[in-house]
Amino acid sequence: MITRRDFYINGRWTAPAAPRDCAVIDPSTEEPCAVISLGDQADTDAAVAAAKAAFPAWAATPPATRRAAVVRILEQYEARKEDLARAISIEMGSPIDHARGSQAPCLPWHLTNFLTAFDAFEWIKPLGPHAPDTMIAQEPIGVVGLITPWNWPMNQIALKVIPALLAGCTCVLKPSEESPLNAMIFAEFCHDAGIPPGVFNLVNGDGAGVGAQLTTHPDVAMISFTGSTRAGKAISKAAAETLKRVMLELGGKGANVVFADADDKAVERGVRHMMDNSGQSCNAPSRMLVQRPAYDRAVAIAAQVAQSIQVGSAHDEGDHIGPVVNKRQWDQIQGYIQKGIDEGARLVAGGPGLPEGFNRGFYVKPTVFADVTPGMTIEKEEIFGPVLAMIPFDTEEEAVAIANDSPYGLTHYVQTQDGARANRMALALKAGMIQMNGRSRGAGAFFGGVKMSGRAREGGVWGIEEFLESKAIGGWALSAAE
Repeated sequence: MITRRDFYINGRWTAPAAPRDCAVIDPSTEEPCAVISLGDQADTDAAVAAAKAAFPAWAATPPATRRAAVVRILEQYEARKEDLARAISIEMGSPIDHARGSQAPCLPWHLTNFLTAFDAFEWIKPLGPHAPDTMIAQEPIGVVGLITPWNWPMNQIALKVIPALLAGCTCVLKPSEESPLNAMIFAEFCHDAGIPPGVFNLVNGDGAGVGAQLTTHPDVAMISFTGSTRAGKAISKAAAETLKRVMLELGGKGANVVFADADDKAVERGVRHMMDNSGQSCNAPSRMLVQRPAYDRAVAIAAQVAQSIQVGSAHDEGDHIGPVVNKRQWDQIQGYIQKGIDEGARLVAGGPGLPEGFNRGFYVKPTVFADVTPGMTIEKEEIFGPVLAMIPFDTEEEAVAIANDSPYGLTHYVQTQDGARANRMALALKAGMIQMNGRSRGAGAFFGGVKMSGRAREGGVWGIEEFLESKAIGGWALSAAE
């Protein structure tokens, strides 16, 4: 049993003001794997006070100094990446090979992309040739509260902490209480990298406690939150009292539009993408829209692929999916699967209950429903599990209408060999991100959506700008010495 009750505040590990134990459950076994403490107002206040005191000096450091500090975090990762992968695997159920190959490497991937954007960043630049003595300066916003989820925990920590540090902000991180161990290892990276006391702080807690305290704290200038749309709405309302900036990266219900001329691997690619991380990704392509001439074959392929995907313990090496994060999540997914059956969708793979051979652990069968119609619950609502809904369509216009008829707008996908059609679809689909024919977005592109998926823009230059305030300066002395 791992015991990690302390918080990282003002450069040292600090006992909670009033210990409140919280068990971290290994979803592969349903047994506790660690115990942490949940913070209260005194812990939050101490972390925010440390960040506030550290802000003036950190904001005034030369950009090169902040860059060097972030590079040292990368060095710490390289020395301890196996520790990070194992923590993620045990606490949220990512199979160890997946944790090593996909989860933990999110940190160096985003960090290096941020450094590339940072190196080209203009902190003070002229408005334009029409106003040569008007300058636009970019300055750190202040103390930021960072609230991260359990499903891709290091991904979201990297997308928030690294740009905040580079921008010159000081921060208080509240990771999910479901997956806190990786965040505490990251705090060790920051400490060993020599991040000055108070610049980075970590307080474990739940949303109703530390999360709400950060959201309403008068000394927190900005909240960056990744999680459910429901929680995002609550944070927006609570933060309104202090008029702080709120950046939200929320849920999704991605449409994967497969035209009849798509390449042979399009359907298999879509199913495997959907099932990755046990379906616990906000950008999962959870609705597969297939043009009718290719629909029956696509359903057969999707069922075969889903049935071939193995389910197993996160502790075991291999190419399989693990459990979902907890019992509440498992119950919710089971409810959606039953709802799909009850509303008349055709179950072609998977289904309710534990996979064969399991009597404990939060495992879900990779599930595919065919003949889903627009408006069904499983077509409208985010399931956040390995459940795919397949929907036939006839025309391009119909596909766009079905895809866009969703409260979410995070990532949509297009599969077609017609380049002109692909480009039309990319512009017609309402989402923050579009990926076509299996091609991911390039290094440094942002991650973020529209509508009820939130409007954060995390990654690259956009991710740094989220933590900056713009200042317009008139009468800049152009002749002054640099």
